[in-house]
Amino acid sequence: MRNMPDLHNFRRNTVNAVMLTITGLCTLVAAGTLVFILGYLFVHGATSLTLNFFTKLPTPVGEAGGGMANAIVGSAKLLLLASVVGVPLGFLGGVYLAEFGGTTFSFVVRYVADLLNGVPSIVIGIFAYTIIVLSQKHFSTLAGGLSLGVMMIPIAVRSTEGFLRAVPDSLREGAMALGASKTRAILSVVIPAAKNGIMTGVMLNLARVAGETAPLLFTSFGNRYWSPGWEQPTSALPVMIFTYAISPYEDWHQQAWSAGFVLLTLVLAVNVIARAVLSKRKHVAR
Repeated sequence: MRNMPDLHNFRRNTVNAVMLTITGLCTLVAAGTLVFILGYLFVHGATSLTLNFFTKLPTPVGEAGGGMANAIVGSAKLLLLASVVGVPLGFLGGVYLAEFGGTTFSFVVRYVADLLNGVPSIVIGIFAYTIIVLSQKHFSTLAGGLSLGVMMIPIAVRSTEGFLRAVPDSLREGAMALGASKTRAILSVVIPAAKNGIMTGVMLNLARVAGETAPLLFTSFGNRYWSPGWEQPTSALPVMIFTYAISPYEDWHQQAWSAGFVLLTLVLAVNVIARAVLSKRKHVAR
C-alpha cells in the first residue's frame, strides 16, 4: 500500500513528460515550417531583389530585368479601397452587436458574418464579377477593391465586437453614472478603451486579404503598365506572382520568387506589429 502513491506519481510524471515532449515537437514543427518557408523564399527571392524591382515596370517577354512597381502601387490602391469599404462597415456592425445586440436580428447578423467569413474567396470574386464587372463591361481597380472590402467586413465585425465586449462593464456604468448617455459613453469611453485591439484587428484583416489572388483574377484582372484612376484594370502582387509562376520563362520565375518574398515579408511585418500593439494593450490593462 505504501508503494501506491509512488506508483501514482511515477505514472503522472511519465505522462507529463511524454505530453510535454509531444507538444514541444509539434511547436518545433510548426515554427520550423515557417522558418523553412521564409528561408526558402529568402534564398530564391531576396537574393535577386534589386532597386529596379521596386521602381521599374515589367519588361516584355525575352528581355531581362524590369520590376513590379505597378503591382506594388496596384496592391496599395486595392487595399486602400478595401479598407474604405470594409473597415467602417465592419466597425459599425461590431459596435452594434457589442453594445446594442441581444435580439434575434443580432443573432442573424452574427450568423451571416460567420457564414460570409467562411465563403471561399473565389466565390466572392465571381460575385463581384457578376455584379460589377459585367455591369461596367470592363475590369477595374474599383471592382477588385470592392471584392476585397466585402471579404474584410465579417472579420472586422467579429473582431470589433470581441474587443468591445472585452471592455469591463464598470467603465460603461461609471460613464453613465456621471450623466453620460449610452451613445456618449460608447464614443468617449468604450471605443477609446478598445482602440488598440480594434486597430490590431484591422491590421490583421488587411494582412489577410493582401495575399488574395482569386477575387482579383475576376475583378481587377491585371495590367503590365501603370493604372491611372479607379476604372482601369490594375496589377497586384498576388496576381503577378500567379502569372509569373505559371509562365515558361526562368526570369519570370525568379521575379515571382522575389515578389513572394516581398509579399510575405510585408504580411509578416504587419502581423508582428499588430501582435506588439495588442500585447502592449494587455500590459497596460494589467
